[in-house]
Amino acid sequence: MSLEKRNMEEKKIGNNQADEDSVKEFILNIRELYQYLLSKWVIVSVIVVVGAILGFVYAKYSKPVYTATTVFVLEEGGAGGGLGQYAGIASMVGIDIGGSGGGLFAGDNIIELYKSRSMIQKALLSESTYDNKKELLINRYIGFNNLRESWNKDPKIQNVRFTVNMKPDLVQDSLIGEIVKAIRSNYLNVVKPDKKSSIIKVEVRCKDEAFAKGFSDEIVSTVSKFYIETKTKRSIYNIANLQHQTDSVRSVMNGAIYNAASIIDATPNLNPTRLLLRSAPVQKSQFSSESNKAILTELIKNLEIAKISLRQETPLIQLIDEPVLPLEKNHIGKIKGAVFGAFLFGILVTILLIVRKKIRSSLT
Repeated sequence: MSLEKRNMEEKKIGNNQADEDSVKEFILNIRELYQYLLSKWVIVSVIVVVGAILGFVYAKYSKPVYTATTVFVLEEGGAGGGLGQYAGIASMVGIDIGGSGGGLFAGDNIIELYKSRSMIQKALLSESTYDNKKELLINRYIGFNNLRESWNKDPKIQNVRFTVNMKPDLVQDSLIGEIVKAIRSNYLNVVKPDKKSSIIKVEVRCKDEAFAKGFSDEIVSTVSKFYIETKTKRSIYNIANLQHQTDSVRSVMNGAIYNAASIIDATPNLNPTRLLLRSAPVQKSQFSSESNKAILTELIKNLEIAKISLRQETPLIQLIDEPVLPLEKNHIGKIKGAVFGAFLFGILVTILLIVRKKIRSSLT
């Protein structure tokens, strides 16, 4: 056997021996830690019992979290196939009767709309009924979070109040901003359970049941109203413009008709040799009337097409589920709290004892 081959075998044997030694050392360390922890069973037991008691007390006195869930399906509007040809004809004469909404709220943008400050602020400054009394949602939020107690310690905000139809000043606007951030992070959750569907779920989790339901209803109503108004804004403007043009042409046409009749009434016994005084103005009024009649016919047709287009474009928000009192309640049971507390404190005391032993070993 060559010297090189023998050295390689000896090296391999040495490596195997080192691996076996490291495994044995690891097992011995585990056994040593186990024996050490077993010797501290009194401390571990006391800490575990303390954790169980704290978990039990927390579960007993903690307030339940209520969840208000609204599920709806969003069906986007769009100018249907039959309207396409009419829209094309109208565009040829310079009239825009609207088209599919697209763009601004396409895809998941409506979810981000729910999380926007403007929508949450509008909902907070809306009134909801509690025990047959109306109250601003933001005042309800301030109440169950005991914010007024901390605000009273600050002279700048201790007198801040929120009322219906108010225009927030700088201080109020700053406080609303902080509340909006808290709601966005800890209270409001908007998701699409299935990315391929149009179903959207809005959840409001809160320790105050009345606020959870009230805010859920208001935020859904606020966003839906804004969404529909924005999607149909262009079409509504076009309809208003067409209606104004139609009314103007109808007024001019009616004026021409009455003008022709007035000319005839003004010359009842006209000299046959002076027919020019009557025929020319009458024919002029009749021509104006016929011209405006043709224009009015087209405008009325385009106006009706625009109204049909608006109905096609208006998105349908169909509620599938809405929050109903009593709301779903999530609460940690006393036994579950005790078990969780015992487990958590047991893990913590075990880690602390192991760290303490390692530190002592490194110092000796």
